[in-house]
Amino acid sequence: MSRALRASLVSFLLGSALALPLSGRAVTQAPFDLSERLETALNQSEGNVAALKSLFTPEQFAGLEERYRLFSSRFPQLNWSVRPGTATSDGRSTMRIAVSGRRQQDGLSFSFYANQHLAVTTDSGLITNQEILSDQSVMTTAKESLPISLLIPDSVLTGSRYDVDVVVDKPLGDALLAGGLIALTPEQVLGQESPDIQLKPLGGGGLFKSVQAPLQPGIQTWAALLVHPEGVVSVSKQVRVVDDKRQLQP
Repeated sequence: MSRALRASLVSFLLGSALALPLSGRAVTQAPFDLSERLETALNQSEGNVAALKSLFTPEQFAGLEERYRLFSSRFPQLNWSVRPGTATSDGRSTMRIAVSGRRQQDGLSFSFYANQHLAVTTDSGLITNQEILSDQSVMTTAKESLPISLLIPDSVLTGSRYDVDVVVDKPLGDALLAGGLIALTPEQVLGQESPDIQLKPLGGGGLFKSVQAPLQPGIQTWAALLVHPEGVVSVSKQVRVVDDKRQLQP
């Protein structure tokens, strides 16, 4: 089990900490400045837990606090960006959240970035419900930036086949590349478990897989690991599985 992969799975916290299970579909418009307030709270060097608490209902914050504290303790230097997005077809406000950070461990330097598209409902200025519309993260031990493209859809139809491609944008030349891919269970994601990923030699500058969506609506979460001559890269990506074409664009 690679240390790089184990560390990278912390980035799933962007999904599990910022989006708890929905308890309803009541739609209320979030205040215009909610994204700005959330960004300010996340970037506070001190007291950010208290600032975050002021933005959520007690029920929502109860599930977020422990995972947020764990995430922040492992990556104490984080840079968060929160921007308002286009409202969903059912009227919910959305936010586009990005986070990047670095950490040192066992003589290695880890850097990561993650992006999330989040739909929210609010009541009296507090976030009452959240749903992840898209979520992906990349972590690398490369000394220099190693550009990676995740060519994976945000949502697919039940039972359909789709591509899960992780492409190394930088030319490899004669260098060898190894990698592997695994689908995570909801329990593994919520428990922040580190799965074993079997590595195989890869060709063509990346990992290219054709996979099938489940027959029932839900979420598929993929974890991939690439071993590159310049470092180890681990990625995660959530795919929404829907049974109505109209839901492909939330």
